[in-house]
Amino acid sequence: MKIHDKCLPCVVNQVIKVANITGVDNKEELLREAFTYLSKMDFETTTPEIIGEIFSMIKKHTNNSDPYKKTRNYYNKLFLKLLPEFERKIEQAENSFQLAVRYAIVGNIIDFNPIHNTLLEDIFDYFEKMEQLELAIDDSKELAEDILNLKTLLYLGDNCGEICMDKILLKKIKELNPNVKIFFGVRGKPVVNDSIAEDAYAVGIDEYAEVIDNGDGSLGTVLNRTSLEFKEVYEKADAVIAKGQANYECLSEEKKKIYFLLMTKCDVIANDIGAPEKKMICMKNKV
Repeated sequence: MKIHDKCLPCVVNQVIKVANITGVDNKEELLREAFTYLSKMDFETTTPEIIGEIFSMIKKHTNNSDPYKKTRNYYNKLFLKLLPEFERKIEQAENSFQLAVRYAIVGNIIDFNPIHNTLLEDIFDYFEKMEQLELAIDDSKELAEDILNLKTLLYLGDNCGEICMDKILLKKIKELNPNVKIFFGVRGKPVVNDSIAEDAYAVGIDEYAEVIDNGDGSLGTVLNRTSLEFKEVYEKADAVIAKGQANYECLSEEKKKIYFLLMTKCDVIANDIGAPEKKMICMKNKV
């Protein structure tokens, strides 16, 4: 999914807000470099790739290879403490797999990217209303049926904190099919608040899956920029679970069995999917 013209103000806002958050000394120099890049960018490129390039500039200007490290650590620890209560509710549910899917999707609202920044009290409100929340698109039954027959699954994670809920779903997947080999994909380099291998190990993802980084510093999964090792895992996987909008933007046109799990956080993605904003989506790729 190439960049939409409506995405441009968000990209510019991203540069300005992250520059303020990370404490760039010479903000004007960073902005000039970013705007020069934007003036020459390829409009066939995806928004996640563009933001990845700009975040590389921010890391250079701040002389900090991981500006969101403290943020990621804080929210990973915060939501890791809540997992036992979430798991208790899931195990008591009539359809525990579908509720685990919903927890994983609601986890996608945990986004401290300045564009989709959500207040912590609003995030907790989503979790408290979990029983009333419905999936606008619900292919979870088909997902569960597919899992029974998979040999390999690639699960593409998204944000910090959110990966704690991914861990719950990974556990349920393993209960459905103990023999499935799961790879959990993370970013190859720090980019905004997206999860890297350090986060996955910190919350115990490796209890259920082999952690693999994609070798790239873009948001989402820009396949032509990923490592050969990651490409091989992607190609050989019988199915893919892709979390978040950035992964949808990168992979929505792929001819592969992909299940997209996300919250629709903006009208560009919502309209492309065909659902309202602020809705939970579990959607099989239209291949």
